[in-house]
Amino acid sequence: MKKIGFMISGGISFVCFLLLGLVCRHMSHSLEEQQMAARWSEKKDVAQISCFFSPDAQVSVDSIEEFEHSLDNALKEASITQDSMNPGARLWADAYSADGKITLSSDRTSVEADAIGIGGDFFLFHPVRLLEGAYFSGNDLNQDYCVIDEDMAWQLFGSNDVDGMMVYIGGTPHIVTGVVSRPEGRLEQAAGLDATVVYVSYQTLEELGRSNGINHYEIVMPNPVSSFALNLVKERMSYAEKEVEWVENTSRFSLFNELKVLAAFGTRSMNGKAIIYPYWENIARGYEDIIALFVLFMLLLVLYPLILCIVCFILWWKHKGWTIKGVWLKVKDKTERYFEKRRENRKHKKEDGDFFEEEMYL
Repeated sequence: MKKIGFMISGGISFVCFLLLGLVCRHMSHSLEEQQMAARWSEKKDVAQISCFFSPDAQVSVDSIEEFEHSLDNALKEASITQDSMNPGARLWADAYSADGKITLSSDRTSVEADAIGIGGDFFLFHPVRLLEGAYFSGNDLNQDYCVIDEDMAWQLFGSNDVDGMMVYIGGTPHIVTGVVSRPEGRLEQAAGLDATVVYVSYQTLEELGRSNGINHYEIVMPNPVSSFALNLVKERMSYAEKEVEWVENTSRFSLFNELKVLAAFGTRSMNGKAIIYPYWENIARGYEDIIALFVLFMLLLVLYPLILCIVCFILWWKHKGWTIKGVWLKVKDKTERYFEKRRENRKHKKEDGDFFEEEMYL
């Protein structure tokens, strides 16, 4: 009965291990901001890299454009080219953004809100759930667009069906291209999504709002070998170590990285850099911590049936009715008998063949 009880408990432990693994996988895949590489290519030959800067880094649009030009040259030198038949296909896509504050006005009221000034393909990396309308691109020549969240729409217009309507920022008219929902939850609130958020162009935030400067940059690009993309971005976008934090989003929830999070438990929250993470990175770091704890439980759950298997093997080994030497001699004897039988068969076939030839001549 004890053996059966141990076997059942070991099986339950292993099933719990598998279930926790599925939960971890679901959690990591639920973060759309971390899945850009999977959306960009199904071949798993690209990587998503994020960079977070301190104000001292003084990142500018010019420095980003200089990096982009340098990146193109580096990819050409590495013989990495676009081989798609689609003329609009790109090797890489990137985006940058800045945090700040901005005041929006309508005929109804004026509201100050947290703002994210965007450039490049920001909404490609951050597909915030649209309720109405559409996104805009940070690459557009016309920069008088904005995307507002549902709370802002109700405050300014008393409705969320406001795409195409006009708001004023610093007296300059801007078109509302879309209305998005703001993610809700304990982690989201703690991450910085506890107030109204507005997405405007980086130019608008710089000229008509209060900007903290470009402090986020992200790119999805070819990654023919492990860490190629990360190392290339680090090399071509060189900043002092205290001014930048690099993250390879593509592998951040892998078992190896989660074990590194566990190893840094307690010191991970200590930050000696003057970097304020955006809400999506704060959420991802929160998920990293939770998944790391789940990984710890998974290790314990898989360790229990493993120990049971080892104990059972040891007990079986002690009470076995045979020895390794005996098994070896038995195998050796059977092998010798097999080859002896083959030699005899070949000998009989040869004798039969010789007899048949003699009969033919006679």
